[in-house]
Amino acid sequence: MIASGIECTVYLMATRTLARFLCTAVLTFAALLGVPVESPPASAQPCPDVEVAFARGTDQPDGVGITGVSFVESLRLFAGARSIGVYAVNYPAASNFDDRQAFLHTFVDGMRDMHSRIQFMATSCPNTRMVVGGYSQGAAVAGFVTADGNPAGLPTELGLPGPLSPDVASHVAAVVFFGKPSDRFMHDAGSPPIVVGPLFGPKTIDLCAPGDNICDGAPLGRPNVAHALYPANGMTIAAAQFAAARL
Repeated sequence: MIASGIECTVYLMATRTLARFLCTAVLTFAALLGVPVESPPASAQPCPDVEVAFARGTDQPDGVGITGVSFVESLRLFAGARSIGVYAVNYPAASNFDDRQAFLHTFVDGMRDMHSRIQFMATSCPNTRMVVGGYSQGAAVAGFVTADGNPAGLPTELGLPGPLSPDVASHVAAVVFFGKPSDRFMHDAGSPPIVVGPLFGPKTIDLCAPGDNICDGAPLGRPNVAHALYPANGMTIAAAQFAAARL
């Protein structure tokens, strides 16, 4: 991350055995919920009751990623009759960490896109309650968007979006993070820590799986198995319950 941590997601470092295990775990979880594992389509309604804006992790294909799908479908279970739209943050989720400047450009693209979407929904769909968040690199994107100022250490010439106004922030019902890089991880990567601002802190849930070396304070390193298990370890359900209670 921002220079080498989220540089290798589980998709890059997993063995075939691990990949089969993760696939089985996710499919089992989805079967228990009775939901598909592909990215959920965006709501056909122009202004859904709830919209989830979610940023996927490094090198995951376009969409919200497996963790995002698991969270959205869990939220549907607890949201009652509310309609739920889904917005996949539009950014490369790239792993070109050898070129720090290029990586920062793509990372800030994610910040700008999420920031713009939240502002758009607050203006165009003022009655829609928003849930924002992300997994791994995506959690860092969402974390910086919900900060109370531009993070120190990110070059301002990249066009940082700046903090969200209190009025816009009031449309965000909940913020969810899965495997968000720890302060130690960010420090080791030469990047500023992720500090959620006071407008969002009380409505934020920050979930770190036991043993997840990206978020548990371990030194900078490649992600381990625990970092990949959020779709199957119950934490997306916990986050959905948290978010649903605040809609």
